[in-house]
Amino acid sequence: MTQSTLNHERASWLLALKLIVPSLLGLFIFFTPITLGGTRTIPLDHIVNALRSLLGSGAAWYALAMIVAGAVYPLVTGQWRRNKTESVFTVLKILGVAAALMAVTGWGPALLHEPDMLPFLFNKLVISVGLIVPVGAVFLSLLIGYGLMQLVGVLFQPLMRPLWKTPGRSAIDAVASFVGSYSIGLLITNRVYTAGQYSAKEAAIIATGFSTVSATFMIIVARTLDLMSLWNLYFWMSLLITFAVTAITVRLPPLRAMDNHSDYPEPEVAKGKRLSTAWHAGLAGAGEAPPVWKGVATNVREGLVMAISILPSIMSVGLIGLLLANHTPLFDWIGLLFYPFAAIWGLPEAMDLAKAAAAGLAEMFLPALLMVNADLPARFAAGVVSVSAVLFFSASIPCILSTKIPLTVGRIVVVWFIRVALSLLLAVPAGYLAAWVAG
Repeated sequence: MTQSTLNHERASWLLALKLIVPSLLGLFIFFTPITLGGTRTIPLDHIVNALRSLLGSGAAWYALAMIVAGAVYPLVTGQWRRNKTESVFTVLKILGVAAALMAVTGWGPALLHEPDMLPFLFNKLVISVGLIVPVGAVFLSLLIGYGLMQLVGVLFQPLMRPLWKTPGRSAIDAVASFVGSYSIGLLITNRVYTAGQYSAKEAAIIATGFSTVSATFMIIVARTLDLMSLWNLYFWMSLLITFAVTAITVRLPPLRAMDNHSDYPEPEVAKGKRLSTAWHAGLAGAGEAPPVWKGVATNVREGLVMAISILPSIMSVGLIGLLLANHTPLFDWIGLLFYPFAAIWGLPEAMDLAKAAAAGLAEMFLPALLMVNADLPARFAAGVVSVSAVLFFSASIPCILSTKIPLTVGRIVVVWFIRVALSLLLAVPAGYLAAWVAG
C-alpha cells in the first residue's frame, strides 16, 4: 500500500470521526437522561441547574443585565429603524426592562407581584432561558455543525415532497429549527428562497410549519410544566405532532393556493444511492465544518444575541399576556373557538387548555405558564401545543415578517388558528399517553 493511499485512508477516518464523535456527543447532551443527585434528566439540564446553584442570587442580576443589553442592542445597531415591527418590539423590550426591574426590586403594584405574575415569569422562566440558551449553544454546535444535519436531510428526502410538499433540502431547515432555533431555520429558509431554490409556497410552508422553538427552549417548557421525567416522550411527541399538523395545513388555504414556482428545483437522489449519498453529505458537512472551538465560539455568540433579543420580549409580552389571561376575558373568548377541539376527548380541564392555547399567539410560553398547576394530561398537551403552534407575536412572527417570504399578518394568523386547532386534537390523546407512561 502506497504512502498516498495510507494518507488518504487516514484522512477519511479522521473525517468520519469528525462527523461521528461531535454528533454522538451532541445527541447525548440533548437526548440521553441520566441520574445525578437523585434527579433524572438530560445532561444539559443538569449543567444549567448546577450553574444556577453556583450563581445563587446573582442569577437574577445576570438575567437583568441580559434584559438591559437586549433593550439597548436594537438602539445601538439601528435595528429599531428597519420597519414598524422592529420599532414596536424595541418599545416592548424597553418595557421589559421596567418589568424586570420591578421583579428584582419588588417595586410596583401589588397586582404584578402575585406569585403567578412577575415572580413566576422572572424566576422560573426568564432566568432559566437566560442560562439555558447560551449554555445550550455551546453543545448545539456539536449537533448541527458537523454533518449530522446534512446526513439527516438526504435520508428524509423521500418523505418531504409527498408529506409536506417541500424539497428534501427542507429537512435541514426543519432539523435546524428543532435542534437550533426558528431564527436559524428562518435564516436558512430565506437564503434558499431568495436564491430561487424554494417557491413562495415551499418557503411559506417551511416558515410556518417547521420553524418552531428549539430543543433548548423546549427544555424550559418541560421544566416549567414538570415534564422533564418524560423528556424524550415530550420531545418526540412534540416533533411528531408539529410535523403531522404541517402535513395537513399545507393542503388547506391559505398555504395551498400560494405560488409554487421555483427557479432551481431540487434534483433527485439516484435510486439505490440514498444511504451512500447521505453518508457522503454528512462527511462533506463535517469537512466544511470549522474546528470545534471555533464552532462553539460562533454558536455561543449567536446564543447570547438570541438570549438578549428574546428575554426583554418575554418579560413584556409575557407579562401583558398574563395580565390579559388572568384579568380580562380576551383569551376566554378566543378559547371558546378552541374548546371543542380539546373537549372532544373528555378532558376535564378542556376550557383552561383552550384558553391557554389561545394565549400562545402572544407568547409561546404562555400555555405552559397558564397550565402549570393542571393535571398531567392537560400539562403535557399544553407543552406540545406551545411548540406545535409554531407562530407567536413575541418572536417568530416578527422574524417571518422580516424575511422576503410573501406572508402577511392575516395569512399567518389564519395558519396559527388552524395549527392550534389541529394540535389540540392530537396533543390531548398524547397527554393521556404521557399519564399512562408515568403510571
